[in-house]
Amino acid sequence: MAKRIIGSTPKADGYRMPAEFEPQDGVWMLWPERNDNWRSGAKPTQETFCQVARAIARFEKVTMCVSAGQYQNARARLPEEIRVVEVSSNDAWVRDCGPTFLVNGQGGLRAVDWTFNAWGGLYDGLYFPWDRDDQVAQKICEMADVDSYRTEGFVLEGGSIHVDGEGTVLTTEMCLLSPGRNPDLSRAEIEEKLCQYLGCEKVLWLRDGIDPDETNGHIDDVACFVAPGEVACIWTEDKDNPFYQAAQDAYRTLSQATDAKGRRLKVHKLCLTREPCRLEGAETIDAVEGTVPRENGEVSIASYMNFLIVNGGVILPQYGDENDALAVRQVQEMFPDREVVGVQTREVAFGGGNIHCITQQQPRP
Repeated sequence: MAKRIIGSTPKADGYRMPAEFEPQDGVWMLWPERNDNWRSGAKPTQETFCQVARAIARFEKVTMCVSAGQYQNARARLPEEIRVVEVSSNDAWVRDCGPTFLVNGQGGLRAVDWTFNAWGGLYDGLYFPWDRDDQVAQKICEMADVDSYRTEGFVLEGGSIHVDGEGTVLTTEMCLLSPGRNPDLSRAEIEEKLCQYLGCEKVLWLRDGIDPDETNGHIDDVACFVAPGEVACIWTEDKDNPFYQAAQDAYRTLSQATDAKGRRLKVHKLCLTREPCRLEGAETIDAVEGTVPRENGEVSIASYMNFLIVNGGVILPQYGDENDALAVRQVQEMFPDREVVGVQTREVAFGGGNIHCITQQQPRP
């Protein structure tokens, strides 16, 4: 029976969050259906989620969590090797509302159930309510039969952190120090929480992410660990690119950084799209009180960095941009022993995220 662990932390119990490039048992996803976020009744997005799920399923098990109203639709659209389970949620960002899984080196598997408040709560969150999203992690832990640590009152999303599995966590000040998360905690207190709940020793802070208006700058659009002592970082020399300054700053910071083991990081450059990805079909997105109205032509956050590492593969966003093939080549050089699979995911970018945001890996204990 999956239970809540009270009065301890993962670090105290010998658990750590493994790196994404370590072996996995499967990937969890949440089915999209919000008409006030996804265009055309979410149908194009559902097809894209299916393509992402199929790509992952070539390498490992996929579980799609679906609302009762969409269960039959999802089951009909997805191949039979993908497990479909009924889970209610407010939207489809399992990276952020789902559990962060932990291992201990002796075959143990646990998870952190972070408090979720839709990227900023009543201060600058993206929707209300978010109560069902905040229950997703516990439901997944129950299905996976995994004990969990609930960080009651400490807000964090999985997309705001990357770890190397060897004591280092990577994040952004823009997100973790934003007033909608944990305004009563100092930077040092937030670092301590990260180290206690992720089993880490050192926090590397980048200043900014590239989506201040959505997630307040999640790290998974900007940089990630690709191997011990190695990180990938977005890069462009085009000063007209909307993400130019954030990319330059992140690369400079990482190039001067050392990890928890004292290694100077090797930094791989990953291109940005040549042209900004701009929203189309805004007129088919429902207008709902309390959500920001969407407009055609607004820049969608489209980063090739928002990929998912799986067993033997990397599932990489593609945008129909002239830099798509370059991104595939660059990621292939970072992961010579894995197959890079590109999936066209503009539809997901229109909704505010990408492949990493809509997936959550469960490590192999």
